[in-house]
Amino acid sequence: MPSFNRKEILASAEAENVRYIRLQFTDMLGAIKAVEIPVSKLEDALNNKIMFDGSSIEGFVRIKESDMYLRPDFDTWLVLEFEDISYGKVARLICDVYTPYGKPFPGDPRYILRRAVKKMTDMGFGSLNIGFEPEFYLFKIAADGTATTIPSDTGSYFDMQPLDGAEYVRRDISLELEKLGFVVQTSHHEVGPGQNEINFKYSNVVEACDNVQTFKQVVKVIARKHGYIASFMPKPVANLAGSGMHTNCSLADLDGKNMFFDEADPMKLSPVARKWICGIIKHARGLAALANPTVNSYKRLIPGYEAPCYVCWSDANRSAMIRIPAVRGDSTRTEVRSVDPLANPYLALAGILMAGLDGIASDCEPVPPVYDNIFSLTREQREEKGIPNLPENLKDAIKEMKADPLILETLGDHTFNKYIQAKELEWEAYRALITKWELDHYLQ
Repeated sequence: MPSFNRKEILASAEAENVRYIRLQFTDMLGAIKAVEIPVSKLEDALNNKIMFDGSSIEGFVRIKESDMYLRPDFDTWLVLEFEDISYGKVARLICDVYTPYGKPFPGDPRYILRRAVKKMTDMGFGSLNIGFEPEFYLFKIAADGTATTIPSDTGSYFDMQPLDGAEYVRRDISLELEKLGFVVQTSHHEVGPGQNEINFKYSNVVEACDNVQTFKQVVKVIARKHGYIASFMPKPVANLAGSGMHTNCSLADLDGKNMFFDEADPMKLSPVARKWICGIIKHARGLAALANPTVNSYKRLIPGYEAPCYVCWSDANRSAMIRIPAVRGDSTRTEVRSVDPLANPYLALAGILMAGLDGIASDCEPVPPVYDNIFSLTREQREEKGIPNLPENLKDAIKEMKADPLILETLGDHTFNKYIQAKELEWEAYRALITKWELDHYLQ
């Protein structure tokens, strides 16, 4: 995305007939929030004068600490071409959240990620490059306007018309993304009926997280214009493929050189890459509550649907949690396959980054790759090979999160405690429900 300064933003707003600006930020659970202002208040926003009530936002502050300020990141200025506004255009600025005392708010997910990035740069690395692969379903809308789980088509992996009934929807989404500056790389039908994937070019970790939040907005708006609901739910329909958000990571040095590639290594992987993998595997169970943050997330992480259930890595095994794609050189990367689309990208990537850095800093003993079909192994066989399970439900994930000091270090006291509290409430609410499955099996 291009860079902007104050003068360029004001000029762009005038030239593009921008009438309203959304000052966006993300709450603890990954929901995009915004304060909207008329263009007459744009200069105030650029001078960090816009305040909002933080006590109303999930994971933020108590009522007595409610006043918070939004500081726009000028480089995130974007005119939202997909918005249909007859009287002018809408633009957005992604903001960092600050306290009235001029300090970064410790519960701001973007700040938490920036803090992890600082640790990375303090260790001598230049950047963490991230490429997301978000999957989503398109479902039909009922006559009363509510969402259904009836898929948009009957297609499967890489199908085309007539089986792929949403090819034109993906194309419109891709065209809108390109208008916004995204470099769209691939677009295709996924395994499940009505399931889709659109991939766009990698970028540095903060920008990548900003981009995936924008991506979700565009997908939902364009889908609705075509008469569909776009869902990023990890497992919206039982017995169909779940939706993941595979996360491709590579560390670069100060000159932008990929530090995961080593020509002399048999697998072309550097010691840095192997230690990075080791760190993520070491903390995988503790990271699960960030990468897979909902009750529904764990209904995706079951055998039989290409979603990873076990903590291991491989360069040729799609059942592994971490896969090394075949391409090497500047494109050498680790693909973390466990992350799902409901993860707060800033928190999930802060955790992954801190785990990888911990593996590098602690001189983690390299973990050998796994080439077996892990799904075919018994629990005893997996344990013999040192392959643990990912948590099987949100309750277990919360327990693992509490037991891993790195997650506390990553999130800080404020967000760590707020996050656990929110997820424990979610689990207790789910645990009290009586499901249709239970009624079908036990009522009579």
